Amino acid sequence: MSSPAAPATWDRGGRAALPQMLARDWDLIVIGGGITGAGILLEASRRGLKALLVEQRDFAWGTSSRSSKLVHGGLRYLKEGKFGLTRESVHEREHLLGAAAGLVEPQSFAFGDYTGRKPGRRMFLLGLRIYDFMAGQRARHYFGRDEFSALAPNIDTEGMEGGMCYTDAKTDDARLVLRVLNEARQHGGEAFNYLPVRELLRDGSRVCGVRVHDALDGGTHEVFGRLVISATGAWADGLRAQGGAKPRLRPLRGSHLVLPSWRLPLAQAVSLMHPADGRPVFAFPWEGVTLVGTTDVDHGADMKLEAAITRPEVSYLMAALQAQFPQLALSEQDVIATYAGVRPVIDSGQADPSKEGRDHALWLEDGLLTVTGGKMTTFRVIALDALKRAATLLPGWQDDLQPLPVFGAGGAATLRYHRHLSYSQAQRLLGRYGDNAQALVDAARDGELELIPGTETSWVQLRWAARHEAVHKLEDLLLRRSRIGLQLRGGGTAVLARIRAICQPELGWDDERWDIEQLAYLALWQSHYSLPA
Repeated sequence: MSSPAAPATWDRGGRAALPQMLARDWDLIVIGGGITGAGILLEASRRGLKALLVEQRDFAWGTSSRSSKLVHGGLRYLKEGKFGLTRESVHEREHLLGAAAGLVEPQSFAFGDYTGRKPGRRMFLLGLRIYDFMAGQRARHYFGRDEFSALAPNIDTEGMEGGMCYTDAKTDDARLVLRVLNEARQHGGEAFNYLPVRELLRDGSRVCGVRVHDALDGGTHEVFGRLVISATGAWADGLRAQGGAKPRLRPLRGSHLVLPSWRLPLAQAVSLMHPADGRPVFAFPWEGVTLVGTTDVDHGADMKLEAAITRPEVSYLMAALQAQFPQLALSEQDVIATYAGVRPVIDSGQADPSKEGRDHALWLEDGLLTVTGGKMTTFRVIALDALKRAATLLPGWQDDLQPLPVFGAGGAATLRYHRHLSYSQAQRLLGRYGDNAQALVDAARDGELELIPGTETSWVQLRWAARHEAVHKLEDLLLRRSRIGLQLRGGGTAVLARIRAICQPELGWDDERWDIEQLAYLALWQSHYSLPA
């Protein structure tokens, strides 16, 4: 097992060594920079394998920055009889709550008990007892009408007898990916964004490497490895098709609305059944705003294009909000942003997309190991399953593949006292940056530890990202390294001048480059992160 090195960052200029890096002999080439690929890179590199990850766009660009932000045990899977999947998810949730405090945080959920509404109180409480048992916990779950109304104010009380409460967890999904990638790089793994795979290289019929295109300078490189793993999620069928494999995935779109927290104030998440079809919909506080989601529909658009919410999905989610919070008189004018992601779901032929399973799958086809499906919560389990399958294809490499703490290298990081840094802010920084948190705080200039109004992000986090986190486009900075594009109206236009003052020198962009990037970002935000026309 490799020993962790000093904290890793993607310093500006590091990409100059890309040709030499790609020319190495690799044990493992991982395609895909979402949470699954990041998890595989971490587990491989910490166990002595020479591992490289390449991502076609930006890290977490796909599903892993557009999820529902929940690290959950899968309560609904109990209803389907999937006790093993639920137990596994609950265990991983509890591990992440302990290993990534400040990044993965507890989130309480409230579910109203209405006359005649399914699932009934008895079945729901039975499921919660099983849920608690799997997590080794015990808690009170049922509250009478008055008590529940105090716990979840503003919800519809007509026909309400009381309500149930339970606890799951939430995270900033894109920052989770970055933290896992940084951990992997401390163990010797390498990861590059904007390096799409154009072709699988073969020795006879067997995959032995990849031909990549550098989207930043136009160069092409051949990279060889003992094993190639596709962790491309909903995009996996594209690579599989190069070998003639038939599609096995059913891309499903999940779309979300973002509202200001003052307009939909929630002390805890509210789960509700949609009045039209009975599907579960939720609203919960996240990063200074309120998230509402999610839809679950077939995504028939070109997978090369970014997903965006559709007009029917907006109407569907607004109908759920208006039914659950009638006294707030919410309208589309309250929505400050939207986003949509595409889930990698294995196609089993179900008529209802929501009935498709969320299990992960591994397929070995002519030397290409595809890992897809599953959910963000169980990324460590998925990574270990992939390496167990890979072990037979890597002669001479052995490891017991027992689970290790996700953040072993930086799990004990601390921050020195700083008078401009609150305790909660310090915990958030430790959770997101681990051993790099102190260096980030030290990089702050006057006033940069203050929070950007309307968010829980400080100005210095933008400086750090621009300096150390492989930002190549303005959208990388505002949609994934930070979430300003989701938290502020207009994608953050009101604060772009100060962001420019902080980040343009760090990025080394001249005025022309910044202006081009800003125009491109605002056009992208308008077309994919605002309400559709």
